[in-house]
Amino acid sequence: MIYTLGSINADYIYRVPHLPAPGETLAATHLSRELGGKGANQSVAVARAGRGVSHIGAVGQDGGWAVTALEGYGVDCTHVATVDAPTAHAIINVDPSGENAIVIFPGANREQSLTRLDMALTHAEPGDYLLLQNETNLQAEAAQLAKLKGMTVVYSAAPFAADAVQAVLDHVDILVMNAVEAAQLTAALGISAADLPVSAMIVTRGADGADWIAQGQTTHVPALPADPVDTTGAGDCFIGYTIAGLDEGLSPQDAMRLGAAASALQVQRPGTAGAIPSRADVNALLNTSR
Repeated sequence: MIYTLGSINADYIYRVPHLPAPGETLAATHLSRELGGKGANQSVAVARAGRGVSHIGAVGQDGGWAVTALEGYGVDCTHVATVDAPTAHAIINVDPSGENAIVIFPGANREQSLTRLDMALTHAEPGDYLLLQNETNLQAEAAQLAKLKGMTVVYSAAPFAADAVQAVLDHVDILVMNAVEAAQLTAALGISAADLPVSAMIVTRGADGADWIAQGQTTHVPALPADPVDTTGAGDCFIGYTIAGLDEGLSPQDAMRLGAAASALQVQRPGTAGAIPSRADVNALLNTSR
């Protein structure tokens, strides 16, 4: 079983002729509202990959539609609470090449309850996974609780903040960062990536693929060819599918190849959670790219 303590956002996606420069006013060519948030995206990816996933999170009184959307993708939302704060939202500008610029209002994502968290993990077992990111509160408490239960803790260090990473690092099994975040963290801590106190690291490199680093060895998985329309959420799609693959017993290399295929499909579709492909589509791509 996979659990996610993670964000649930309303993503307001604006199609723009180019990403705005400081002081510039742009007219968007299109606007859509979709389910998003790093946590929600990862949960949807796990569910679309065919694994059981329980989302732990919070929305405001205005967020019922987001819970319904999550459930529609097969995510268990028993432990998604409704709180007084407004549902989190993100303002996402996307240019014609698929690049984006994002501003997030955290809202209800920062209203997680330790009591609810403890209840949500009551039936968690050794070998289950807990996915964490930097868009909620209680990451350190959740990581510590999960380790006491023998769970495997996967932590995506984004949006990056060195102090937030340091707070959870001792309880993390798999640390996920992009190449820029990895450089920022090692510089902040004054140590090399090999000396980080985790069992494994996943370093994502966009179009250059991703690395699995464990026990001094690096396994590289290349990205699959894609013509990007929107890169928003591609990293979350990759991680959700990769962890789903590990949960079903795939090797790290095969699990990351599964994630690479999923994200290659996702970036060719507009949107965030709604752009995450089905397992059937991912398997079909893998079969044609061997």
